[in-house]
Amino acid sequence: MNGNGNHAHGKLIGDLAHNPPPDKRILVADDHPSTLEQLCETLTEWGYSVVTAADGRQAWAVLQQPGAPRLALLDRRMPGLDGVEICRRVRQQAQEPYIYILLLTVSDQEQQIAAGLQSGADDYIVKPYHLDELQARLEAGRRILGIQHRLIEARDRLQSQATIDSVTGLWNRGMILEFLRKELARAHRRGDPVGLAVLDLDHFKSINDQHGHPVGDTVLRETGERLREAVRAYDAIGRYGGDEFISVHPGCSWEDTAHLGERLRAALSVAPMIAGSALLQVTASVGVASSDMLLAPEPARLVFLADAALYTAKRAGRDRVEIARPDR
Repeated sequence: MNGNGNHAHGKLIGDLAHNPPPDKRILVADDHPSTLEQLCETLTEWGYSVVTAADGRQAWAVLQQPGAPRLALLDRRMPGLDGVEICRRVRQQAQEPYIYILLLTVSDQEQQIAAGLQSGADDYIVKPYHLDELQARLEAGRRILGIQHRLIEARDRLQSQATIDSVTGLWNRGMILEFLRKELARAHRRGDPVGLAVLDLDHFKSINDQHGHPVGDTVLRETGERLREAVRAYDAIGRYGGDEFISVHPGCSWEDTAHLGERLRAALSVAPMIAGSALLQVTASVGVASSDMLLAPEPARLVFLADAALYTAKRAGRDRVEIARPDR
């Protein structure tokens, strides 16, 4: 980079061939070309990939882009937008992942420093700065970003455990019933039906008994994949428990749900499943119902009707779809 001030909007400095980690990408914004050039050279030597901005508006635009740097070194005073205003806007967005912001200031007056920190800056450094101090403060920022990344991962794992069935990757019992409750409430306001299918694998206990539970888990996972592929994008499927599954179909009458139930049944019986060294022909019995059968849109009653139809299918010979009797 030359020192003539012709910095391109969001210009990238340094070699990206090594694909640096997110916490080694940094935005540097300063309206003084010499300061910007010096910072870029120093940070590049330290292994950072540097994105530059020559004023506050450019800096703000960079931070709005997908994959924006998670470290930002902003001059407190810049034309367009100053560093304090950028901090305030970033924090108002409350975005993830977190952006760690250091303010560059020419003053060490407590009032100005406090204003920057109150706006949302994480740290500051006073010009003229010492390189070892700058490096230490950036490393502190990287440690904070690392902690935040691990916290987000832990939160996401806990959220997944609370909503996703660990074997099949489908919604768990609580979530699929909550989805049904919300869809019934929404459909009732609009006057639309909601279809429900309850599916149970035939003779699943014998698979566990003959081949072992690992093979049984493989069958459950394959069942989840096939069922997910058989329904529409806005339908929802969950594991109700054991080898029983529930699918919720917004906008479906009992006739529509019966067709979807047949698609679910056929998705399992169309081809054998490979589970370890076993080649298994897996079938399922399906009971279907729709809210247009109900006197009142109650989730428990709809599940009861579909479940009763499921057991009718079991008694009728399995590998079939049965429609619930209307609740009238």
